[in-house]
Amino acid sequence: MTRKTALITGATGQDGAYLAKLLLGKGYRVVCAMRRTSGIGTWRLQYLQVLDDVEFVSMELTEDSNVRAVLETVRPDEIYNLAAQSFVGDSFSQPLYTTQVTAVGALRLLEGVRTVIPTARFYQASTSEMFGKAQQVPQTEKTPFYPRSPYGVAKLFAHWSVVNYREAYGLHCCSGILFNHESPLRGAEFLPRKVTLGMAKYALRGEGPLRVGNLEARRDWGHANDYVDAMWRMLQTDAGMDFVVATGRTHTVRDFIALAAKACGISLDWLGTGLEERALDRASGKTVVSIDPAFYRPAEVDLLIGDPSLADRVLGWRPTVQLEDLVAEMVDVDMRRVASNHVSGV
Repeated sequence: MTRKTALITGATGQDGAYLAKLLLGKGYRVVCAMRRTSGIGTWRLQYLQVLDDVEFVSMELTEDSNVRAVLETVRPDEIYNLAAQSFVGDSFSQPLYTTQVTAVGALRLLEGVRTVIPTARFYQASTSEMFGKAQQVPQTEKTPFYPRSPYGVAKLFAHWSVVNYREAYGLHCCSGILFNHESPLRGAEFLPRKVTLGMAKYALRGEGPLRVGNLEARRDWGHANDYVDAMWRMLQTDAGMDFVVATGRTHTVRDFIALAAKACGISLDWLGTGLEERALDRASGKTVVSIDPAFYRPAEVDLLIGDPSLADRVLGWRPTVQLEDLVAEMVDVDMRRVASNHVSGV
């Protein structure tokens, strides 16, 4: 059997690293596309012990000729587009850049597939942020979209581009509408890692308080390692389809913080309301968590919860990690990182 080649954009991120490991385990040749100026580094691939097993290629999604040249050179059987300006908050201050990379970048890839290698199968990383101001609970593949950030709008453009290229040109392309998914490989600039790392620093060093935004926001959190399995399954179907990938459970940011504190052996008492709300360490009375208005979004997304029943029925996919176990894993790794003073870059 001929060995399949997979091209992963955004391969140095959390999902890209887990996906690379998954595909290598299935016997793929894995080519990781990186921006020449990327400062993210390859520590996640190294952490998963796959850095020496993948190939690298320079790719810039804002440059048409470069995208086509990479596709001509690599000739992938499967393409996983995970690249994006992925910080929702930053998208409000960088809407044009977010659109160029996240929206138009996906279109450049699709057009490259159409003209260079139309037999390749294409996966687009869509997001629950496209639902934004949710019009239905839970959200399914048929729920109307209502994005509330430039990031969500850009992702929606890419999502509908996938649908259009599938219907207009018969390409095997699909989108995974992934709800929030985390792991010890998540960057510390994202709220869940910010929480688990912050709790570990407080537990071991007394550092704090942890400053957060909207405690009432509700999210459907799963494990990234589960979700990359769903990506691969989508490209093994006979025809491209779009799928919601989620756990079907929702929790508040406050719930997530409480679970992280518990995993660190800290009992919290919540006091106050609104911007004055804070969490105290029951044992010491010290403030562990406080509210900072700077972390509120200009337009909030209040409630996200996905219905993954189509993925279950068609792909045979179900999440295997519950939120409590996910948080415990993240805290355990961050406690060890803090204890060893090895937290730079993560």
